[in-house]
Amino acid sequence: MPLIYSKYDFIIMQYTVSAPQSLQASVQLPASKSISNRALILHALSHGHIMPDNLSDCDDTRVMVKALKGAQEVIDIMAAGTAMRFLTAYLSVTPGTRTITGTKRMQQRPIRILVDALRRLGATIAYAGEEGYPPLRITGSSLQGTDIVLEGNVSSQYISALLMIGATLPNGLHLHLTGDIISRPYIDLTLQLMKSFGASAAWTSERDIQVQAGGYRDVPFTVESDWSAASYWYQMVALGGERSKTVELLGLFNHSHQGDSRGAELFAKLGVQTTYTDRGVKLTYTGVKPDRLEEEMLDIPDLAQTFVVSCCLMGIPFRFTGLQSLKIKETDRMAALCTELKKLGYVLHAEQDSILSWEGERCTAEAQPVIATYEDHRMAMAFAPACLVLPQVEIAEPHVVSKSYPKYWEDLQAAGFRITHRA
Repeated sequence: MPLIYSKYDFIIMQYTVSAPQSLQASVQLPASKSISNRALILHALSHGHIMPDNLSDCDDTRVMVKALKGAQEVIDIMAAGTAMRFLTAYLSVTPGTRTITGTKRMQQRPIRILVDALRRLGATIAYAGEEGYPPLRITGSSLQGTDIVLEGNVSSQYISALLMIGATLPNGLHLHLTGDIISRPYIDLTLQLMKSFGASAAWTSERDIQVQAGGYRDVPFTVESDWSAASYWYQMVALGGERSKTVELLGLFNHSHQGDSRGAELFAKLGVQTTYTDRGVKLTYTGVKPDRLEEEMLDIPDLAQTFVVSCCLMGIPFRFTGLQSLKIKETDRMAALCTELKKLGYVLHAEQDSILSWEGERCTAEAQPVIATYEDHRMAMAFAPACLVLPQVEIAEPHVVSKSYPKYWEDLQAAGFRITHRA
């Protein structure tokens, strides 16, 4: 029987997940949250009437749609970090005064860098609580500034938020990035989508982006499937090994602008072959397994949990660098990975707030471990496939997947996984 629930139903629940004897599935992946939320902002800035098609039905996109449709004075984006960053910039150029807030965790996630940049452009933003953190009181107006300098190692969502409103500024926007530039693919994704909506925006050097004034056009736009969601099925094929038959993932594009599409290249090193079709991709297991995996993940931080869990369970020592943004995600993902994998008997090492490694060290696993999810959708989805190696996996607060992949558990059931739940 399919799992159908409200995200409020299982606040203290946990799922026990067991693997099928063989893995074979055809999966309609959710639409990309990253593309959906950018497309919604660009549509709103175009003042158009043609809504983007195939929008994600995840929590983050739902709160974005609600915020952009409504005229509410207080906007609660709950745990949606993308919505917080993008809407802060959007509201700064939209007439009216509104307060934007979120969950307790959201009110602990820093936003000063974006607020300071918007203020330099002329925005009127006040902190309604602790300095440097949401909630924010924003009064929208026409911003006259044109030049912003930011460190390149800040969240790419700050950069994307500024770029998207840049085309609406009277004199456009010139953005100069200093130091290391992290998550460049997400910046490139934003620029590509801006062009799809009629803006002129491009890198003019390795560190400079110019956005021309002129606004956006009201155009038809269809959102592609989510490569981040695809990564969990790649993980299942890798962990399933010889039990993995063909897995088909629908709606993925070969030449995607999503940075996480690089996951296909990395999973090839773990024995998962990708074949592109006119429907999406087909995954098959090849048996390839490296002695060790070392990767720079600066541009794909959202895949870190997937690869960390996969490598441990496959017995592959690893060293992943460029993970500095993990500490300011839905939870401190570096700490969460170390804690939860230790429950399964794996001893990870975190260095310099940006490196995770494992050299094969083991400890005694808990007799009946329950994986905590920390209000983080990717913790639940990265650990559930571990049941392909372990007898079963218990996941606490499984409802968190609604943030990006609401039908995740249903799709697992359709693929033969057995899921039971209890309070």
